[in-house]
Amino acid sequence: MSTTDREIRIAHAVLDLTHRRADFDVLELLHDLTAQTVALLPVRCAGITVLDREGTEAVYVTASDDLCLALEEDQSELNEGPCLDSARSQRPLPVLSLTGPPGSIRWPRFASRARRAGVTAVAAVPLRLPQVPLGALNLLMAEPPYPGSRDLRLAQALADAASGALAFRHELAQKDQILGQLQTALDSRLVIEQAKGALSVRLDVSLDEAFQRLRAHARSRRHKLTELSAQVARGQVPAELLDPTP
Repeated sequence: MSTTDREIRIAHAVLDLTHRRADFDVLELLHDLTAQTVALLPVRCAGITVLDREGTEAVYVTASDDLCLALEEDQSELNEGPCLDSARSQRPLPVLSLTGPPGSIRWPRFASRARRAGVTAVAAVPLRLPQVPLGALNLLMAEPPYPGSRDLRLAQALADAASGALAFRHELAQKDQILGQLQTALDSRLVIEQAKGALSVRLDVSLDEAFQRLRAHARSRRHKLTELSAQVARGQVPAELLDPTP
């Protein structure tokens, strides 16, 4: 049996999500999860929502792009949507159409906003640790072909790989400690959003391009993304970031 290129990419993705240095940035891990999901599955974008300490309220943490960012925030604002349902139930949500039932009935306000943004179907898989519900990975689709059952199993495997990295780092941690790390990730996201905005204006590029430049600069120099973002948000932009060409 020969190995396909996609199988090799999947193996590398799982390895990337599970093998992290001891002090890895939780927010960067979760963003990498959304990026790997978009790269490997037939989806338009992906986002992650986590639960609060009580396990009831869901808060958007990160997304693969600004379209998904806005729709993740819409779910939090409206208190309805696939990511919230999967996070709270800790069960996978199969692909559901938003152009008609059942999606348009289950989440009428979210479905309306999603359709206006060009999203026609959604799915979600839980982000979890043993006995500890963390949140969910949201999958948004713009057009067929939509993910099949095997694709959703792969999405769950990627989510479990990221969860495994969290579990390994905090093998003996209690639930509050794990969720505290996710709260830190949420706080870090605000700093990153500020840095994206500042860099976007300064370089006259899109927010997505600004984020990619931040992330590439941090990785190439083995710096934490949140620390670089805080520096940029303060107006201290490295010269190499302004002119990334050699």
